[in-house]
Amino acid sequence: MNAQTDLSGLTLEQKASLLSGKDFWSTRPIEEIGLASAVLTDGPHGVRLQTVDFDRIGSLDESLPSTCFPPAVAVGSSWNPEVAARIGTAIGREARTLGVHVVLGPGVNIKRSPLCGRNFEYYSEDPLLSGLLGAAHVRGQQEQGVGASVKHFAVNNQETDRMRVSADVDERTLREIYLPAFERVVTEAAPATVMAAYNKINGVHAAENRWLLTEVLREEWGFTGVVVSDWGAAVDPVASVRAGLDLEMPGPAAGSAQRIVDAVRAGELEESVVDEAVRRVLALSGFVTEPATAFDVDAHHRLARELAAECAVLLKNDHDTLPMTSRQKIAVIGEFAVEPRYQAGGSSHLSPTRLDCSLDAVRAHAAERDSTVEFAPGFRLDGSGDVEALREAAVALARASDVAVVFAGLAQNEESEGYDRDSLRLSAVQVELLRAVAAVAPRTVVVLSNGGIVTLEDWHDEVDAVLEGFLLGQAGGSALADLLFGVANPSGRLAETIPLRLEDNPSFVNFPGEQGHVRYGEGVMVGYRWYGTTGTPVRYPFGHGLSYSTFAVSDLSVEATGDASARASVTVNNTGTRAGKQVVQVYIATEAGPVRRPARELRAFDKIHLEPGESRTVTFDLGHRAFAYYDVTGARWTVAPGDYLVQIGENASDVIAEAPVSLAGDAVAQELTMETTLGEWVAHPVVGPELLKELAGLLPEGQGEQLAEDPDRLRIVYDVPMKRIVSMAFGPALDETLHRLMERTRTVGR
Repeated sequence: MNAQTDLSGLTLEQKASLLSGKDFWSTRPIEEIGLASAVLTDGPHGVRLQTVDFDRIGSLDESLPSTCFPPAVAVGSSWNPEVAARIGTAIGREARTLGVHVVLGPGVNIKRSPLCGRNFEYYSEDPLLSGLLGAAHVRGQQEQGVGASVKHFAVNNQETDRMRVSADVDERTLREIYLPAFERVVTEAAPATVMAAYNKINGVHAAENRWLLTEVLREEWGFTGVVVSDWGAAVDPVASVRAGLDLEMPGPAAGSAQRIVDAVRAGELEESVVDEAVRRVLALSGFVTEPATAFDVDAHHRLARELAAECAVLLKNDHDTLPMTSRQKIAVIGEFAVEPRYQAGGSSHLSPTRLDCSLDAVRAHAAERDSTVEFAPGFRLDGSGDVEALREAAVALARASDVAVVFAGLAQNEESEGYDRDSLRLSAVQVELLRAVAAVAPRTVVVLSNGGIVTLEDWHDEVDAVLEGFLLGQAGGSALADLLFGVANPSGRLAETIPLRLEDNPSFVNFPGEQGHVRYGEGVMVGYRWYGTTGTPVRYPFGHGLSYSTFAVSDLSVEATGDASARASVTVNNTGTRAGKQVVQVYIATEAGPVRRPARELRAFDKIHLEPGESRTVTFDLGHRAFAYYDVTGARWTVAPGDYLVQIGENASDVIAEAPVSLAGDAVAQELTMETTLGEWVAHPVVGPELLKELAGLLPEGQGEQLAEDPDRLRIVYDVPMKRIVSMAFGPALDETLHRLMERTRTVGR
């Protein structure tokens, strides 16, 4: 069924009924026309198929076993679209086996604040990284014949008051930060569905926002799939359908179909709008197929382990503490070593096919190296036990070791969908344990498990190495051991900044808002854009990550390939003794144009594998959008004429090579009116010089010559609209000139 499907055999009531679900997880079938029901279920890092009570949400623990792959927080740190694609492919295969037709994911919302309780389900603070990973996931999943649902559209960056709060954001910020990841997924991967978020955007519910769902999503980006509501996000079914929502979930939505029928019959809603939505919903039947044969559980677990190892980030490694070597006495400390944190709470929480714990994997690797392993819990996740006795036992074990490996992190109840965090700190009992162990152990390694970033400031300088695992899925325990012993070489890079203080985050004073509104006052200065532009020091910058290899870059060259595009090439050499992967990060820096630009912005990247001593030249084609800002006055992406720096960053803070390029930019000039300020008139590249000449001619003798020599003499009135300049200083003498010049600006660039 497609957009041309004949709907003449359906009554208005039947058509309206198709615009909401049959139950909690499936669409309505209509036997008369052979329309099967499509099953939608939660993802995005596995298939959470509820086993009972399809008519309600049920227990989050009651789902059929499926592989729990690394969640998006980990995939983001892989900086590798292939990782995302392979996860999407495997999820698609498992969904086919389980009879699921649409898996809800991936989530590509931006990590505006580190306190967002759902950050574990999102990739990054950067839209390019988020978009490329999300598009890869969608392609991988849909190649298996299973639809994807990119979510949560849009500006869904907190859990506090998430079903009512209005995210108040200016358009440039929307276009440059919060929409591009969705745009890339839609235009490059064509997801089956887009999920409308709970929140409002500038006062209008996302599920009722015609600008968002129709003008941007369909008319600008060309989306032809289904717009589905987040579960319970549709408030007014008529307003939602009118805005461009196709499917309200969950069902059955009490009264929704009848309200749509009544609105059509009352002339408040065009039946053609209903028909368009129905045709899109009918197209979901193309994903309804017979269940596939069983997936290979063992192979998918091995895949989960391989990919998890690529996602962890080695933050610190003083004294070459890692990887661990042979014949060491190893103290493993921390309950997370035996009770792994591998996923977070909420709708994405699934039942894994199996679960690896780090202690078992560490023991297996140690046995192969004639090392010994002793374990002490150090603390209890549930707070039980004698805290002091647990800590003392762990400290005694650490004192007798060659290296202490402390597994720390956030407990399951500390972060989840449904609520935000109020702190970045680890629990006090863990901080006390870390400091006590570090004080006595010859070497201390900290392995972290957390869905949102945590502050390291209470203990960072006292330990030797920090391996940030985030949440790595069901095989994360083994993957962490692989990294600790050098079986795998760390190659993850931070997809979000770790600040020194929560208060340094640009959203701090506005998050999570008040009285129903959250103001995005930081504008485009989100994450590393803020820290770099303001010079605010951080603990670890966006893009940071260490390796057991070393790499060098050389021979950066940049050449313009058009008025608004360029090509950059750089050579990367593995100067170490181990094979490893390096992330080549390309940033653009400029002050060109009329808007404030961040110090630098990520515009391309590539993750490459190099053997010891191997070199490779990597080339990046930097198109129009790589240099553009969103011009709200002209409602377009614009490349300003001027100079740009193409920078290779070790991370967002440390530039290791750069080269300039000058671009002619877009032939766009501002259309002037009587409300345009004098300063904008004077700065206009086409008519500014002529205006100054006319003004000089109207001034008393001597003053005209001074103005011609120094136009900044008018600076005191640069911010005054021309209309007022005329009335206060020149009167009708300028009328003819101004109208002629205004007409010239209307034709510039056309």
